[in-house]
Amino acid sequence: MSTLTAHGDRPAAPGTAPDAPGRRTTDGLAGAIASEWTKLWSVRAAWLCLSAGLAITGVFAYYYASISRINGHPVQPVGNAAAASAVVSQFAVVVMATVAVTSEYTTGTVRAALLWVPRRHRVHAAKALVTALVAFLGGSVSAVVGTAVAWGAFDGRASFDAATVLGQTLAVGVYQALIAVLTVGVAFATRHPAGALSILVTLLWGLPSIFLGLGGETLAAVSDRLPHGAGDHFMRAGTAAPYATATAVLIVAAWAAAAHAAGLYVLRRRDA
Repeated sequence: MSTLTAHGDRPAAPGTAPDAPGRRTTDGLAGAIASEWTKLWSVRAAWLCLSAGLAITGVFAYYYASISRINGHPVQPVGNAAAASAVVSQFAVVVMATVAVTSEYTTGTVRAALLWVPRRHRVHAAKALVTALVAFLGGSVSAVVGTAVAWGAFDGRASFDAATVLGQTLAVGVYQALIAVLTVGVAFATRHPAGALSILVTLLWGLPSIFLGLGGETLAAVSDRLPHGAGDHFMRAGTAAPYATATAVLIVAAWAAAAHAAGLYVLRRRDA
């Protein structure tokens, strides 16, 4: 196996044994995914973040439905309560994915990870895939719980359609998965939890709040092109949107892809 340099996959010096005795490597993506899966569940952060996301979704969905009932809002799909809660619950995914990356830089174990999987793009891809899968499952389960809680709180001011509920449940899971990929990219690019969280809170909550608070069609259009603005359009049902659902998904996916590319660029260009 080659000794890693700042450029990731190039050997540090000629003559290094490709399979040095006592040094094991995992070249395949499947092995990298298995490694990342084990690492993610070996610490409490994943369980705590998923539990927090579930609790936040339940509380926010109940609040959303209660306010809609009290203020006499028009009848809407019951799944909208769980979809609306993503504005808060997404940060449980953000914290989980950030910790999954930056904790290895903090402890220095990232060097061992890059020796175990010499191809740096595989480390990056494996971490993104694992966190995305966990975020999808956690987001979907939270959406089911939030919908169930909201149904009672709406007290007749919500409609229930099995196909719509299923679609919104999967949409919440997809959104959370894309946010996980976006977060992994930002975390690899910054390599520091405070830096990554500052960028993500600004992008996912700060800027949309400012733009919508200031008002105006131009700022609203910009907010619609930010990750949560687009995500909100494909997670909610029965509401007007400035573009098609497929376009909304593609916007969030484009943000995730851009962050992934930025994180991979830094990972391959800088020393661990």
